[in-house]
Amino acid sequence: MIDGRRVRSNVVASQADLHEPFGGVVPEIAARHHLGTVNGVVDRALADAGVSLADVRAVAVTQRPGLIGALLVGVATAKAIAYGAGLPLVMVDHLHGHICAVWLEPVAMDPPFVSLIASGGHTRLDLVRDLATPQLLGQTIDDAAGEAIDKGARMLGLGYPGGPALERAAHGGDRTAFEFPIALGGPSTRDFSFAGVKTSLLYTVRDLGPDGMERARADLAASYQEAIVRPLADRLVHAAREHEVPAVAIGGGVAANGRLRELIREAGDSAGLAVAMPSMDLCTDNAAMIGAAAQFTEPVAWPDYLALDAIPSAPPGGIAA
Repeated sequence: MIDGRRVRSNVVASQADLHEPFGGVVPEIAARHHLGTVNGVVDRALADAGVSLADVRAVAVTQRPGLIGALLVGVATAKAIAYGAGLPLVMVDHLHGHICAVWLEPVAMDPPFVSLIASGGHTRLDLVRDLATPQLLGQTIDDAAGEAIDKGARMLGLGYPGGPALERAAHGGDRTAFEFPIALGGPSTRDFSFAGVKTSLLYTVRDLGPDGMERARADLAASYQEAIVRPLADRLVHAAREHEVPAVAIGGGVAANGRLRELIREAGDSAGLAVAMPSMDLCTDNAAMIGAAAQFTEPVAWPDYLALDAIPSAPPGGIAA
């Protein structure tokens, strides 16, 4: 529940325990869990905000991109609520939500800034001069940063979810012990690639063998994590300098990584840039960020949205806003 920049409530139904035995998200399980919890989440959000549906001015929902089963549950529920209450519906791009998370209090960042979104499915830089129309600068050409982190954690036997597990394992490790490739050269490159660093870890683990990997696990984790998060920080700050904007922002699940936050803070301070980082609960997927993006997305009038549906893919070259 969003009231301007203020977050009145932000209820998250976590699925981490459900997917842990499989080492990753199982789409059918995710959709079924959504179906079983969505009504309770809506009721809890209204209760936590201290309002009723009669106080709501519009309903917002993620339309794209994502797992189609989970998206369908959310869109169908939102359409039913909005239609029954005679309210407009705002169909939000999930990535737009991550960008707009820093607009919410207490961070309250206004454009212009360069945004880095890094998650399990996406890694991208956007120039944000207007929150309604972010401009894509670069993105991953293969694996997303979060995907590489999750798969690296699995190779190192660290469990699921991979991000927190890799960060814990890297604590106390030597970030220079292993030299993993940082893809596409220096910070001036706009696009990202993480397939190479993932393959390099695979070969290193194979060559070390089980005993060697066990002894070197902390150093492997620290070196591998550094090879992923350092180019994210470097290219974010370089893009801000290139486009002469005074600030940078981050979002997405990987934005909760402590080493990434440290590197961006250091690089931003050195470059004289303001740095906006959402709280941990606004980094991972959440309703508040969708409510924020809804304020910069054109609503669909009642009842025209009944013909609309979920879309699993991102629009070519950018964000649907």
